[in-house]
Amino acid sequence: MKVFIVDDERLARSELKRLLKAFPEITVVGEAGHADEGLAKIEELHPDLLFLDIQMPGRNGFEMLEALEYLPSVIFTTAFDEYALKAFDVNALDYLLKPIEPKRLAAAISKVQEWSAKSLVAQEQQMFDRQVFVKEGENCWFVRIDQIRLLESEGNYTRLYFDTHKPLIPRSLNYLEGRLDPKLFFRASRRHIINLRWVGALEQDLDGNLIVRITGAPEVKMSRRQSQKFKEMASM
Repeated sequence: MKVFIVDDERLARSELKRLLKAFPEITVVGEAGHADEGLAKIEELHPDLLFLDIQMPGRNGFEMLEALEYLPSVIFTTAFDEYALKAFDVNALDYLLKPIEPKRLAAAISKVQEWSAKSLVAQEQQMFDRQVFVKEGENCWFVRIDQIRLLESEGNYTRLYFDTHKPLIPRSLNYLEGRLDPKLFFRASRRHIINLRWVGALEQDLDGNLIVRITGAPEVKMSRRQSQKFKEMASM
């Protein structure tokens, strides 16, 4: 398991690396003292697990996650209790309070290994199980790609629908489309991308355009061109 550490305290990074030597299955592939340095290295090294401090100069840990294209599993590390609730709200795999205790570290790593084993059932499923980090105001989530039911354009922003949430993120729909698996997501119109797994029903209006009913999200009317493309794809 490849591990990367981001913490602005050099001694904290050194101590964590010392503790991780007790786990032969782990290789520390890199470290960074601030978010901007970590961003470039994580995109290059693609670690499996990120140990991430929350409060750092410049971008904090949450802001760093929001900027990442590649998102590994995350364990938060911090000396500040006040962040604990927020960390759990974003569904981090675990949260470690400094100074890190060896037993808590072992439990956290075990949780990561268990989660990874469940996620890697099949090669194709790995793509769908990949997570993204979503932040809107003070609310943060780790979201599996396949749980995003609908993406709706609002200018240079996009609204994501998953579970009972619909945050607005500062990414354009065109930008996001280039990073989604076309086997799972379909561009239904200029303003919408739908997750094919969440299509509950299809109707056709008098002009032959398809109306898509999506579980837990607003219905979407496909454009004429995309309706025809969808029919051909689905052999309708």
